[in-house]
Amino acid sequence: MSLFAAAQPVIGMIHLGALPGTPAARRSLREIEALAVKEAVLYREAGVHGLMLENMHDTPYLRGQVGPEIVAAMAIVARAVKQAAALPCGVQILAAANREAIAVAHAAGLDFVRAEGFAFAHVADEGFIQSSAAELLRYRRAIGAERVQVWADVKKKHSSHAITGDVGIGETAHAVEFMRGDAVIVTGAVTGDAPQPADVRDVKRATRLPVYLGSGVTAANVGEFRAEADGFIVGSEFKVGGHWSGAVDAKRVRRFMTALARTN
Repeated sequence: MSLFAAAQPVIGMIHLGALPGTPAARRSLREIEALAVKEAVLYREAGVHGLMLENMHDTPYLRGQVGPEIVAAMAIVARAVKQAAALPCGVQILAAANREAIAVAHAAGLDFVRAEGFAFAHVADEGFIQSSAAELLRYRRAIGAERVQVWADVKKKHSSHAITGDVGIGETAHAVEFMRGDAVIVTGAVTGDAPQPADVRDVKRATRLPVYLGSGVTAANVGEFRAEADGFIVGSEFKVGGHWSGAVDAKRVRRFMTALARTN
């Protein structure tokens, strides 16, 4: 069942400031929370249908797990964002800290997580990311978080997929469905790059799950993907200068929403 009132939802990214204990941390948790809430309100007023939080500034990322300080901080901020926005919200914790994301979502009342390495392994710049579906869904059941959906990246950006070079992106998406994922996310090669249209078509043919585009969708190209995608996760396009590290720019958000409406 869809979380969204819109048939083709747009989900705005909130890239949290570097969290306590990470190399780039400069702000207090209260300051990080205040900025995230401000961006959530901007997004809601500009007409997006959902939000996703991510610890993008926590570079370099830990592999496969994060400490309790990150889980605690993200749960506090996520609950504040959810309350301020009153929209469906999700969370991703880099890199591939999928269990921790489920815990945050459950504690904060969020609706979904974005999971790396759900089906099939890959090599990221953090190292080898092993598939996590079996452990993750058992953990979700164990803590009573079945209402939290798992959206899985396939052939994830910023990663090498040579070890699964003989497995197509459609086959990977089918595996996500077989392993009881709730949605599939297709990206380009890196943040800000659009997916290949052929990849999107392959995934749509291979799975009955909703297919979200997770990088590189802009006001200029959204019409190209309108017929295939079930929704859009948008970060860089909504930021000052079109770069993920900038602040949310309400004018850019409204421009995108207008462009999407015109493709109807």
